[in-house]
Amino acid sequence: MRFRTFHVAALGAALLSLSGQGLGAQDAAPDTAAERTQREKASLPLEAARSFEVDMDRGTWISLDVSPDGGTVVFDFLGDLYTVPIAGGDATRITRGMAFDFQPRFSPDGSKILFVSDRSGGENLWTLETATGDTAQITKGSSASWMSPEWTPDGNYVVASRATSRLGVHQLWMGHVDGGSGRVLRGEPAQLKTVGAALSPDGRHIWHAQRTGSWQYNAQLPQYQLAVYDRETGDTFTRTSRYGSAFRPTLSPDGRWLVYGTRHEDQTGLRLRDLESGDERWLAFPVERDEQESIADRDVYPGMSFTPDSREVVASYDGRIWRIPVDGSEPVAVPFRVRATVEVGPEVSFDYQIPDDPTFVVRQIRDAVPSPDGSRLAFTALDELYVMDYPEGAPRRIAQDALVQAYPAWSPDGEWIAWATWGDEGGHLYRARARGGDPQRVTASEAHYTAPVWTNDGSAIVAMRAPARACREAVGPRFSGAETALVQ
Repeated sequence: MRFRTFHVAALGAALLSLSGQGLGAQDAAPDTAAERTQREKASLPLEAARSFEVDMDRGTWISLDVSPDGGTVVFDFLGDLYTVPIAGGDATRITRGMAFDFQPRFSPDGSKILFVSDRSGGENLWTLETATGDTAQITKGSSASWMSPEWTPDGNYVVASRATSRLGVHQLWMGHVDGGSGRVLRGEPAQLKTVGAALSPDGRHIWHAQRTGSWQYNAQLPQYQLAVYDRETGDTFTRTSRYGSAFRPTLSPDGRWLVYGTRHEDQTGLRLRDLESGDERWLAFPVERDEQESIADRDVYPGMSFTPDSREVVASYDGRIWRIPVDGSEPVAVPFRVRATVEVGPEVSFDYQIPDDPTFVVRQIRDAVPSPDGSRLAFTALDELYVMDYPEGAPRRIAQDALVQAYPAWSPDGEWIAWATWGDEGGHLYRARARGGDPQRVTASEAHYTAPVWTNDGSAIVAMRAPARACREAVGPRFSGAETALVQ
């Protein structure tokens, strides 16, 4: 069957794998043969094929942490880790290469930096010695997804969120810094997602964000709320109930303050809670856009940190790093400049031939329905309704006035065809003479209509009806309170 001209445009996609094998605070001297061999054993199999120079003082989705002495900020940028004095200045690169390193956190004594990296061929937890640049792998495997690692106050254990696959449900996990299998802290219920761990100063309580399931289409708020897990009793208590959700809890070293992200109308902001009085207020608004609607595989919001004196929160938004005083005074920028050569994998580029002939073969026919006597066939192709004599007739269109025409249904006598549409006026049911004639709209109000059928005597049409927003938001009727509608 051949139909009208149909044009298709295609866009190519390029995949860049950026950054991160462990080096010291400065760019290293040329490797020895033994050093290169050792590095290659612990690195991605993908080799750098290109590189580009960056000279930037802005970035997006930057996760950061402040050193225990308050003098240094460590942050991720294009898949590498950098440090910068808290007063600002040129950034020092501390990891490089083809791996993707992110979400760094200083150990309590400042001697190590905990981070997530795929340098072993899959995401895992790693540490980097701040004095030497040596790296050590904590977790093993190639298929798990990790995010938001954090240290226990004694520096002996780490807490992070782990999923068995990228699309899986992340769960709080705890393991020793020297390695081992560790254990999941909250494994029940199985579909409970728990992310963004923040430990109390005494290490007993773990604040985190939680939701049911990994993600969903057309997400409706709220999605996440804050909860506290008690390591001694195993109990969990919910600590927020905000319509705009609550995520990425961050605790002050003195245990008084809690900062977390939430949505207000169409903007994300940071809320400050006094844990002694329970009072709350906005700390910064608006800030970096959160990722509630996505799978959030780097958490719902970038990592942030208090300064050691608990007087400021250091966070990234609007492309910059900011020191935000908890007393309500104006934020102070931490200027940074990243100048580096970033290695990139091979260019992924393919040539696809796109035919532009005046006619072509339709490769997908939907909703094909024979007439009651079997002599004709109604079907949808390219979202348009056609009728043809079966089996050798020429297809002809029934109506020209809708963007989508679907679900054709024959009347019992074969004289009429009914169908569902979607167009500028929303969704409706129509009918028309099978042999030709003007279409007649048979519904009064717009909705998402599906699966129309005629009653046995041909006097009415029955169809499934859901709110029009179900089609506008691309949600099926089974998610939208569908009901049966009878049209006389």
